[in-house]
Amino acid sequence: MLRNLYAWTMALAARKAAAWWLATIAFVESSFFLVPADVLFLPMVLAKPKRAYWYATIATVASVLGGILGWAIGRYAFQAIAEPVLAFYGKLDTFNELSKSIDYETILLLLVTSGLAHLPPIKVVTILSGVANVDLTLFILSAVVARGARFYALAFLLQRYGEDISHFIEKRLGLITIVVAAVVIIGYVAYKLLH
Repeated sequence: MLRNLYAWTMALAARKAAAWWLATIAFVESSFFLVPADVLFLPMVLAKPKRAYWYATIATVASVLGGILGWAIGRYAFQAIAEPVLAFYGKLDTFNELSKSIDYETILLLLVTSGLAHLPPIKVVTILSGVANVDLTLFILSAVVARGARFYALAFLLQRYGEDISHFIEKRLGLITIVVAAVVIIGYVAYKLLH
């Protein structure tokens, strides 16, 4: 199923309405969809490098708006909507483990690591933020910074280095995300130890 979903998402990049599809995928990824917007974003930027930052803006705004929906689901409709969706994707156990040991600072850290590196998946963190009643303004600011940093960095790299960096990103995306998440977590732990 995941392979078919991935292929379908990739095919959207070639359509005339690709920017609308990018917005849609980025929106639903942040609250319930499994395939990340990167799958559509990368080929779109490679096809039209001059529009890289425009696509990054679309993806960031739509992702943040989708995150707000995820927050609202977690805050107001967890049992009715979020629990069945998380169970369907096999993420309910991850969610339950996170929610047991969560505090305000941990939520912010997870927003950054999921926004930058998809660790844990962004949909889990947006819903968890609503359940934990994270301040919506702080949630939005964190999401803008994290998701914007990801999409604008990808836009810069793809516009500057093109196909070469695309192959590098596709082959090593898992490693890149782990390194980024590790750096953020180490920075957070160092900050906590110093204060």
